Amino acid sequence: MVALWQRLKDHNFYWVFIAVGLILGLMVATQFRMARQQAQAVSIQRFNELKADVQRARQEHQVLQERVDELRTQLNQLAENPALVELRSELDAARIQAGAIDVAGPGIEVILNDSSAAVQPGQNPNFYVLHDEDILKVLNELRAAGAEALAINGERVISRTEVRCIGPAILVNKTERLVPPYVITAIGDPETLEASLKMKGGVIDSLRYWGIEVDVKKHPVVVIKAYKGATGFKYARPVAVEGEE
Repeated sequence: MVALWQRLKDHNFYWVFIAVGLILGLMVATQFRMARQQAQAVSIQRFNELKADVQRARQEHQVLQERVDELRTQLNQLAENPALVELRSELDAARIQAGAIDVAGPGIEVILNDSSAAVQPGQNPNFYVLHDEDILKVLNELRAAGAEALAINGERVISRTEVRCIGPAILVNKTERLVPPYVITAIGDPETLEASLKMKGGVIDSLRYWGIEVDVKKHPVVVIKAYKGATGFKYARPVAVEGEE
């Protein structure tokens, strides 16, 4: 009798255990389903918010584009005024000199690369690689020969441009790290520019003495892009002219 009672007791416990397991399983499944539905609802809500933001941004862009088109039309109308022709010419010249716009014209390309010659025992290997002073010599020679616009590896050279060594490379305009080969582009009279570099005892002769590779190419048209950096002045101010406030 005791053994039978124990068997019934164990049997009841088994079913209770199964029932508890089923209940827990249903609870977990229900919670998972609810959490998933909430996540989907949040995702849909977020999607709708982003969609509305994109639509607003497109509308704002359209309004701004229409305003730009309107101002451009007004500017073109003003530029056609005969009284402004001279002023516009002066403005264009100033923008070219400042490097503020793309320019094109006849000119040359000067391609410079480190020497491929073997360094002889006892010689300084630094003589066989290009340095900032070598680049500056070429730039100065081209300026003296009448170059109206200059660039190094596509980076516009302006009056405030600095060229200095940083290890095996050079830094131009404080942000552009350039490595050989260096391609210096100059706009001006191609014959004059080339002759200034190739004169006897000139900059090319001094570079080739150490095996530096130099190649000069004349082109009927070269394009030099505008300067991309900042042009603001923090300390320099125009000097007031006597009689002006």
